[in-house]
Amino acid sequence: MLPGSIQISGESLSSAEVKDVCESLRENSVRLLSLRGCRLSERDFGRVCRGLAESHSLAQLNLNLGVVGSLERVRQLAEALHANRSVQSLFLHGSPLTDAGLALLNPALSVHPSLVSLDLGDCMLGDEGVILICGLLPPDGAKSGLKELTLSANPAVTSKGWGRLAIAVAHSSQIRVLNLDYNPLGDHIAGMLAVAVASSRTLEVLDLEGTGLTNKSAQILLDMVENYPTALRMLILAENDISMDLQQQISDLLSEAEEEEESDAREQEGQGREKRPWIAQRKRDDHSTDLPIAQALLTGSLWEQRYTAEDSSSQMVLLTSGLGDNLFAETEM
Repeated sequence: MLPGSIQISGESLSSAEVKDVCESLRENSVRLLSLRGCRLSERDFGRVCRGLAESHSLAQLNLNLGVVGSLERVRQLAEALHANRSVQSLFLHGSPLTDAGLALLNPALSVHPSLVSLDLGDCMLGDEGVILICGLLPPDGAKSGLKELTLSANPAVTSKGWGRLAIAVAHSSQIRVLNLDYNPLGDHIAGMLAVAVASSRTLEVLDLEGTGLTNKSAQILLDMVENYPTALRMLILAENDISMDLQQQISDLLSEAEEEEESDAREQEGQGREKRPWIAQRKRDDHSTDLPIAQALLTGSLWEQRYTAEDSSSQMVLLTSGLGDNLFAETEM
């Protein structure tokens, strides 16, 4: 039987339920563990962390919405991640980490051999926290780094922090998805990011929804897309003061670039297979799945769910906020 998934949302977990979770971790029978918004005692949180340290199968861990709510819990999670070798995706959206908490967690993140996706949205981070994160985006030719990074809704970060991040993205050999939505970036930071995108050979998705952009920065982004070959396939600009005409122009250029790329790929391969771009499988709070198939795991009072990840082959600019929450595949219970 393939490793399965345990997904619980907003519940107060009993010691018996936590015991079931821990046994599944130790037996390597769970690949996805989501305890989004769940309440559990300090003792039980420690038990989960010890199970995480022993697990060799767990690939995705979702502790969004305050599960890691204290520095002591950050320390326990860091110790578990030091021992763990299998986690690929870690979601801590809505955890009050602050820069101090991230400083405790960062040593474990920086040496973890498998981590490629990290969600630190709404974690009360500032410039020092972002500078630590830049170390997880190593320059070309260095070690493997993050492929997907979410820093949504961290308004305490200043232009200094975002500038450092833009430099790191420009030189990262791995980053494919960058979610910066609902940060007060403004046109100045957007200009820095345009330079980073133009320099990056891998960045495919950039989420700038609700970041205070105007036509000024949109014109820069249009110039970038029009005149510089990039890997960009999706640019999200909803809830900004940007004209629909500029958004449509950017969207059309992205579509044209994709069509040319697909045509070149078919010629090279000598067959009609369509190239499918890698697209983020989640957005913001707790969108849990990078994994193509998660099989049900029945343990105690936990329920089962089977899902498959969606894919997409189209480049786009998100034109209206109404599409925002439906754009990415989500698993929420």
